[in-house]
Amino acid sequence: MAHGFYLVYGLSLCLSLLCALFVVSWSLHWRGGFAWDGSPLQFNWHPVLMVSGLVIIYGNGAVVYRIPSSWKQRKLVCKLVHAGMMLVALLLSGLGLSAVFDFHTSISIPHLYSVHSWVGISTVLLFSFQWLLGLVGFLLPCSPRWFRRSLKPTHIWIGKIVLVLTLVACISGINEKLLLTLDGMSAAAYNTLPVEAVFVNCLGILIVALGTTILGILFVKKWQRPEDCPENTQLLVSESSP
Repeated sequence: MAHGFYLVYGLSLCLSLLCALFVVSWSLHWRGGFAWDGSPLQFNWHPVLMVSGLVIIYGNGAVVYRIPSSWKQRKLVCKLVHAGMMLVALLLSGLGLSAVFDFHTSISIPHLYSVHSWVGISTVLLFSFQWLLGLVGFLLPCSPRWFRRSLKPTHIWIGKIVLVLTLVACISGINEKLLLTLDGMSAAAYNTLPVEAVFVNCLGILIVALGTTILGILFVKKWQRPEDCPENTQLLVSESSP
């Protein structure tokens, strides 16, 4: 069982690295690099931060509990690692939104007019709600155990929905950006498939591959953290005690 997991998990790590390399290379090689001055170079932070936060870090944070080597550790350690990674993902996505909103303001482009922007902002808002709910339900010592047990299925379900919405937002955003920049005037038209279009289309395929790999890990029941782990067993005994 562990060998099968680590094979798929290793694939997800390789895809994570490729996604990071591709999105950074796109901004550096074809879009001119990075800045924070209201210019198009500021916009380049948006895809990098959103892919890094909502796809790579979020996806890997979602499978922390599935890693067999972590099952011998106290569950609190996994909770803190999971919550910490999700917080980093949330902060990066917030910074990515700030980059694009500031860029739009500086050149007088309307905000939130496209399907991509609607899906993207909904994803970040739902993710924020999920993280706060998880903080209250699973990390605060005052949270009762019955509430944690009731909240767990909902928390997991929302987490999967956020990942799916992230994939939709990323693919629609990549397509929107290519349609706006490869207009056939200052650059080769998108429908002629210039090198940039091929490269960024491959980025989209990598993002989908990473997302589906993470979802695959989350849907395999035998890769869930067993209930007979030391801390879980102690919890069950304490709950059954008078």
